Amino acid sequence: MKNHYHIISALLLSSLTACSSLDTQVSIPEKNIPDSFPKQAKQTFTIANINWRDYFQDPQLIALMDATIKNNQDLQIALQRIDIARSSVKLANSALLPKVDLNIGGSLRKFGLYTMDGAGNATTEITGGQLVPRNLPDLYLGLQASWEIDVWDKLKNQRQSAIASYLGTIEGTNFVISNLVADVAVYYHELIALDNQLDIIRQTITKQKHALDIVQAQKEAARANELAVQQFKAQLLNTEILEKNTEQQIGELENKLNFLIGRYPQPIARAKDLLFKNLPKQLLTGIPSQLLANRPDIREAEQQITASQFDVLAAKAAFYPNFNITAALGFQAFNPQFLFTSPASIAYTVAGTIIAPLINKNALEAQFNTAKANQINALYHYQKTILNAYTEVANQLIALQSLEKTNALKAQQSRVLSQSVDTANELYKAARANYLEVLVAQQNALQANLDHIMILKQHKIATITIYKALGGGWR
Repeated sequence: MKNHYHIISALLLSSLTACSSLDTQVSIPEKNIPDSFPKQAKQTFTIANINWRDYFQDPQLIALMDATIKNNQDLQIALQRIDIARSSVKLANSALLPKVDLNIGGSLRKFGLYTMDGAGNATTEITGGQLVPRNLPDLYLGLQASWEIDVWDKLKNQRQSAIASYLGTIEGTNFVISNLVADVAVYYHELIALDNQLDIIRQTITKQKHALDIVQAQKEAARANELAVQQFKAQLLNTEILEKNTEQQIGELENKLNFLIGRYPQPIARAKDLLFKNLPKQLLTGIPSQLLANRPDIREAEQQITASQFDVLAAKAAFYPNFNITAALGFQAFNPQFLFTSPASIAYTVAGTIIAPLINKNALEAQFNTAKANQINALYHYQKTILNAYTEVANQLIALQSLEKTNALKAQQSRVLSQSVDTANELYKAARANYLEVLVAQQNALQANLDHIMILKQHKIATITIYKALGGGWR
């Protein structure tokens, strides 16, 4: 017997020794976050801390965002992932507790006569004066319990991993909300820009029709020829085609926004003058390290690292012996009338087992190596997410600085070219300019006005994108 104990002890010791050699520490080269964004002084406040309802102050836009958060299918899918992760946490918690089941069962057995059980039953009374039946019923009603004692914190680490994954899904959902808020705002301002472009195109069509009437009158007065009339007609037709294309773009963009909201196509209420409202002169960015707290995707990546760390610890604990306790307590009898006879029909068992992996540990080693690889992958993903966030902010800062200067120049160019149209018309009436100069002036003015609207739109979108890049839009 002592030899058996020695053998068991030696096997357990070898298992523990092999396990202790597993290294759970992983690391990758660190990349320090810069102290500030490019060409930005250190600031303590960032616009990411502003609630999106306060950052976007247009009531119609806020109503669209509310509808999107309520109805968007991607967000509903993300919310379901939270419920799935929450259930995983409950499952991991339950694994730490004893499992108790109600067992109700019955069976019928017949032992062979030339067996130990059969020969013994043939001469044994099961009750006074009654031998054990050759066909022996077996009825049972009772409780069964099992419990794995978490000596090595395997189950605890699995629970901690489930909790981290659950928190990660919450941050992932926040990131979806941030993207939705930004996407709705971008689509909304693109629609407003198209509305203003359509107004400019229609105003230009009115002026071109007036110019066509003038050149037709001059042709009748023999002051212009048919070529001039045809050129003015061609320019008018080209602008009318541009009007139809813009109307098509508006309709398609409205449908895209409605799809994002999660509803069928319908008109989008919007305020066209919002495009020309003054933008803030300075958008406070804070410092790059604040991205770690404000960006939901970075917070999600951080939770993924935490979950992977606990997965590695749980995979290591799988090499250690499992300690299990099983027990059963209930009533057992061959006849229903004796089932609840106490204490004669009371039956119970208690057992304890130690299960240690000895042979073919390749599967456990594969699980452990996979867990370590996943942790390294999570670390690189975390670094990449931070780098991506910093780059997004830096790009938008460059865009804002450039667009602010370009907007001022475009506004000036648009005013000059709009005035040149009136000047060209007056000179043409006075026979001091030819019709080609009028056509060129009209085309240049139209293009300049459309470009100015495009710059204003890009400037607005840049203020939306940097707000999202800094981690705003989910609070």
